[in-house]
Amino acid sequence: MLFYTAERSSRSLLRPHSLFLVLLAALHFSILGTSLGYAEENGKPTYKLAVTDITGLEELQREFKAFQNLLTQFTGSNFELTPVTGRTVVIEALRRKRLDFALTGPAEYVATNSRTQVVPVVALARKHYRASIITTVKSGITSLDQLKGEKIGFGDFGSTSYHLAPLQLLSDAGISIQRDIQPVNLDKHIVWQSLLKGQLKAIGFNEERFEQFLSEDNSLSRENFRILAVGPELPGDLFIAGSHVPSEVIDAVRNAFQNHGEDLLKAMLIGKRNAKYGDVHFETRIADSDYDYIRQMYRTAGLEQFSSAS
Repeated sequence: MLFYTAERSSRSLLRPHSLFLVLLAALHFSILGTSLGYAEENGKPTYKLAVTDITGLEELQREFKAFQNLLTQFTGSNFELTPVTGRTVVIEALRRKRLDFALTGPAEYVATNSRTQVVPVVALARKHYRASIITTVKSGITSLDQLKGEKIGFGDFGSTSYHLAPLQLLSDAGISIQRDIQPVNLDKHIVWQSLLKGQLKAIGFNEERFEQFLSEDNSLSRENFRILAVGPELPGDLFIAGSHVPSEVIDAVRNAFQNHGEDLLKAMLIGKRNAKYGDVHFETRIADSDYDYIRQMYRTAGLEQFSSAS
């Protein structure tokens, strides 16, 4: 039932309509009750920081409390971890100045910047952060062209490396996303198991996660799989700031990463969910144009409304 339901929702979501208009209609802010402006602590303003894929305060503090404390120490400003009830909440929270900073993914950044002005502050550049198209040897598929008419699995809708980037790989190979394939969006673990069971002909997948899943299952071998395509390294996750945040505060955050990046990374890696950042390096000289490849992905997916800056 889960497989069927997810497939239906995926097919309808790929139509070029505003995903965010649907989601924003149901928004409820966990931070809506806060007043505009910055609360003060020890005579200094407090800036609210969210992580877009963590919704609960307890988990947020467990994963990022040590990082929060060091960022406060290195910048001289107070930072408060603020949970959000969903990724899209960040857009309105930044627009209404009820959120100041957020750690977000590349696709989320581009979508956010299409709706409200934000400032890219620091990028988390990761090695092997690429998308791939993978099939099993048993499938008999040896080229992307053979996937026409077939059911292909992807991760969460809108994910950079599990959805949008794989779609771009297919499009670059001359495959129409709207006409030539049967796309299915599922949780990445279910996508993987569905490929192993032969329920999918191929999957669009994060390359690093593919290697991880192989290493965790002794019954599998690389010889069981065929990688049909691998994309370029993707731009990294990034810390963004609302356009209302003073420039000197943004500069202080950049300087903290530039001068104390190793310490801040160690603090981030205390959180188990942040293991994916184990090999990152921080880039403080970043531009919005670094994410133009993501904008192309949105256009390919039929979501042009997220491909332009606010």
